[in-house]
Amino acid sequence: MKKLGLHTAVDTSGHLGSRVDDELLELTDLWLLDIKSFDPATYKKVTGVDRETTLAFARRLAARGKRMWIRFVLVPGLTDATDNIEGVASFVASLGPAVERVDVLPFHKMGETKWAALGRTYQLADTLPPTAEETERARMIFRGLGIPTY
Repeated sequence: MKKLGLHTAVDTSGHLGSRVDDELLELTDLWLLDIKSFDPATYKKVTGVDRETTLAFARRLAARGKRMWIRFVLVPGLTDATDNIEGVASFVASLGPAVERVDVLPFHKMGETKWAALGRTYQLADTLPPTAEETERARMIFRGLGIPTY
């Protein structure tokens, strides 16, 4: 792709970041990195894995000056606690200018039918999307640390 002059991006949770070699790091123009939660227990509950691998990968990207867009999904009753959002925001701020933006994404239920098609129980069936005000409150926490947030 790079030989063709195309922009490259990788969309990742960062969990397998330790397996990414330096060549791939250099060939990738933009990393879209999901940080599901700052609270270790919530992160484990949501992803099934430890959060430290994602945080370590984010630090590695930042140390190399790799461009990142961080994505944080706001899920009422799960990731919307103020201290959790502040934890993610503080961590992101510590990464410096490599982080170009944060997207606070309001939880939605569009994937619910996929779970049903797979014969699996959708754990968030009773969870409602956050209000516009709740979403904006979360965004303001990031913006308060000088992070461009959408």
